[in-house]
Amino acid sequence: MAKQVSDVFGVATEVRPDSYVDRGRLDDDFAKYLKRNVHVSIRGASKSGKSWLRQKAVPNAIIVQCRLGKTVEDIYREALGALGISLTVRESRAGTFSGQVEASADLGKALIAKVAAKLIAGYSRTTSTESEPLSQNIDDLRFVSQLILDSKRRLVIEDVHYLSFSERKRLSFDLKTLWDFGLYVIIVGIWRQQSLINLNSDLSTRIREFSIEWSDEDLKAILDKGVSALNIELSAALRERLVQDAYSNAGLLQSLALGVLDDAGITEKKTRLQQVGSVEHLDNAAMELAESLNTLYQSFAKRTSAGIRSRTNSTGIYAHAMAGIMAQEDQDLIKGVPLKSVFQAAKQREARILLPNLRTILQKLDQLQIDDEGRGLVVTYDEGREEVIVVDLQVLLYRRFTTTQWPWEGLIEELGDDENVYASDADSSPLW
Repeated sequence: MAKQVSDVFGVATEVRPDSYVDRGRLDDDFAKYLKRNVHVSIRGASKSGKSWLRQKAVPNAIIVQCRLGKTVEDIYREALGALGISLTVRESRAGTFSGQVEASADLGKALIAKVAAKLIAGYSRTTSTESEPLSQNIDDLRFVSQLILDSKRRLVIEDVHYLSFSERKRLSFDLKTLWDFGLYVIIVGIWRQQSLINLNSDLSTRIREFSIEWSDEDLKAILDKGVSALNIELSAALRERLVQDAYSNAGLLQSLALGVLDDAGITEKKTRLQQVGSVEHLDNAAMELAESLNTLYQSFAKRTSAGIRSRTNSTGIYAHAMAGIMAQEDQDLIKGVPLKSVFQAAKQREARILLPNLRTILQKLDQLQIDDEGRGLVVTYDEGREEVIVVDLQVLLYRRFTTTQWPWEGLIEELGDDENVYASDADSSPLW
């Protein structure tokens, strides 16, 4: 059977070897630091290739997916759960920990017994019979660390950006403690430069951060490798436009490339070299992609609007803030829009908006966007740097090609001159 274009291009959970590019020998550099006594973090925009990089280097990892509302304790619970061990936490703060682990599977029982034997001086076994699960009281992170170490698997914490600012800070201090115990973690997420180090300077020599950023030449290399595998040649104009419309994002490039070939009627590898030259294929692909994304981003907008409408105050601040944010230039949203710039845009739209009130509602921006699974961020507010950042770069393409109005524009029209809608939101209860 001939190779299918969907085997080469497109966003997928598994690595696509025919269009995978080792950008600047990043794979080798990443693998090198995995062998050293440091934590390793991967940061980059959504669909930038973070998971592919991690999968190639660490295929048998313990993977914990963060969601909005998760705590550091939840991370340990899920990590140990993957090893057949349940964790009950009594007390926890940065660097210290107390609770109990209990075997929920034979593997967990063996691990607990093995670690208890190693650390017998500091711990006492509470249950050790065949009829009951093996359990163990623990009073710091050493026991948890040793359980993971003895499993011979690496701990990967993904989507760290979904943790609240306070939980990310707690994690940054726990990472120092885990390092002391010899457990080196892989952290994956979307944040600005050296976020975890900024939260805990002790990590500066204990963590190596890799930024997944794609130059135009890198993206062209992805295209060239993929079309070569399909025996296809793109025109220079189409190649340039594909790279331009991808917003420096490998995942978006993958989606657009697949769409172009679909529009050109190419479904599998060609026996003879075939030219694909018309830029119209890209315009059609981008329009189709934007249409397919309509439900996703209108749901994001409606969740945001629903959050706005559920509050007695600050409705107007949210509406004008979102309108001002989504009116920013592409590159500004990618780099990060300073709070003061958002304020100026909102203030220009509505003079009654005050900077302290705007800052307060932006701190709740993530809560307004998430879906029932605790995911779905499109834009986020970095409290530490006081910047609004686009998390999902596909929204930039979507807003270029969609003709659908954002829901908050209609909400602004409904507000009228009610003074209360621009009051502080500081005392409002969380949405969830």
